[in-house]
Amino acid sequence: MTLEQLRIFVAVAEREHLTQAAAVLALTPSAVSAALRALEERYDTPLFDRVGRRIELNDAGRLFLAEARATLAAARNAELALAELAGLQRGAVALHASQTIASYWLPPLLLAFHRQYPQIELSLTIGNTSSVAQAVRDGAADLGLVEDGVDAPELTATVVAHDQLVAVVAPSHPWADGRAVDAAALLAADWILREPGSGTRSAFETQLAALGIAPRQLKVALALPSNEAVRSAAMAGAYATVVSELVVAPHLQAGLLCKVNLALPPRPFSLLLHRQRPPSRAVQALARLLG
Repeated sequence: MTLEQLRIFVAVAEREHLTQAAAVLALTPSAVSAALRALEERYDTPLFDRVGRRIELNDAGRLFLAEARATLAAARNAELALAELAGLQRGAVALHASQTIASYWLPPLLLAFHRQYPQIELSLTIGNTSSVAQAVRDGAADLGLVEDGVDAPELTATVVAHDQLVAVVAPSHPWADGRAVDAAALLAADWILREPGSGTRSAFETQLAALGIAPRQLKVALALPSNEAVRSAAMAGAYATVVSELVVAPHLQAGLLCKVNLALPPRPFSLLLHRQRPPSRAVQALARLLG
């Protein structure tokens, strides 16, 4: 039995018409008929009933069709694996990343990967930590990148870089003078923060807990869905916020924002993969570059 015989059988079985299958396969009807006859005679099992000038798939043919389709699918996967082994000349990677990573840390690395593997298609979707982890769980993402880790037993989280969170305020804010900020001051201040579910907010709330402050005690005036919105709101008024230093570095240098005298620990950037889905060679190559 050959793969060509299986392709011919599936094409005819799906159409129950020799001439139509022959046209799709770019073969003559006589060649298609001969391939089917050889397959049936080799295993002494008719796969079609001949009814006048028509053919109809019989019970044996219907059972064999499922096996033939599965075998052809496995062959296609094997071809893709060989193509990847031949130097990652083709493939695709669906990548989901949280905002800070996607906007500030990741782009130069994706360009480096594209220069090395120009035939591999990269697609990037931006979300928050929760949505990225869910995409990897659901299979919508081949890999994910988030701030901190995630509590998901079906995922692996590998630290690939570190980031520094900073509290910032406008130059007119009282904290702009560099005074030390304690827990009481944090509770008295008005805040603009990222939305619940973001890695930035989660990391800040973890630090608050270490200071004995429950997140609900904080006076949050606005929760905004992007780093840029949070940064702009902090620049406009008497509100403090916490963001990645990557997000505000040019604004600190230009004097548009001031760093608050509040020690915040670095946080990891983690690469997420699903434990039960073996990564393709393209995904492995990207993971190596990111790590």
